[in-house]
Amino acid sequence: MAKAKFDVYSHVTDMIIAEIEAGTPPWRKPWTGSASGIALPERHNGEAYRGINVLMLWIVAAKQGFVSSRWMTYKQAQELGGQVKKGEKSSTVVKYGTFTRKNDDGEEEDVPYARAYRVFNADQIEGLPENLYIRPKAPRDLGTESDPELEAFFARTGAEIITSDEPQAYYSPAKDHIHMPPVSTFHSTRDYFSTLAHEAIHWTGSEKRLARIKTFTTSEDYANEELIAEIGNAMICTQLGLEPDFGQSAAYIESWLKALKEDKKAIFRAASHAQRAADFLLEAAGDGTKAAAA
Repeated sequence: MAKAKFDVYSHVTDMIIAEIEAGTPPWRKPWTGSASGIALPERHNGEAYRGINVLMLWIVAAKQGFVSSRWMTYKQAQELGGQVKKGEKSSTVVKYGTFTRKNDDGEEEDVPYARAYRVFNADQIEGLPENLYIRPKAPRDLGTESDPELEAFFARTGAEIITSDEPQAYYSPAKDHIHMPPVSTFHSTRDYFSTLAHEAIHWTGSEKRLARIKTFTTSEDYANEELIAEIGNAMICTQLGLEPDFGQSAAYIESWLKALKEDKKAIFRAASHAQRAADFLLEAAGDGTKAAAA
């Protein structure tokens, strides 16, 4: 009997559905190891993972308590002088690419594919160079004081940020601006900036920028955009040393589960949009170059 073909889309979607149903979406704990630090997962050579791979490795790191942010294949570990510890299990990541084939008209066309491969966290490997056992930095405790660096970051993105006593934070597509209550009305300055980061992800969806929002007509549209904003918020806050804001999207959980159960590629699209949104903000602010492709 032939072995069933591994379906990477179903595998990842089922994995994330299980985490959401358990109340632990992977982007809600965007750090490796304990809550004392946050970090984006990286390949053996220091290149950051992107898109769906970020979520998948966050899940594993949270479950296994890994502290290092560095991941690599068995062969890469050996090439670096390391050896995977006996009994350690690998984790799944996804490689994207294209192959060329002839279509029904005899013309060549590029066909995209997604292929799973296996990696280990540096914490599972002995004998690696010490600099590969990366430890995440602790998130900054901003307390109640404003943070000039974060203020400057969001100013450099070009987003118009309006402040008033109206007790709501939101992005207005019609007016193309972000509204924020005063910093003093938040429990901490950290909460203020993580909320602003969430709205800034929405801001990237304007037709003037990534043209993602366009015209919403259904509740599913709003839920999908909120999923993108929540994942993107986790990605951008991780880069800025903030704990993301998740207080706005509890009402969308059921919609997310429905969408993921009906379409095994939905979470891949959401993660891809979230990554582009985070990239847009970082590049607009001039904070580093875009990471390598997943």
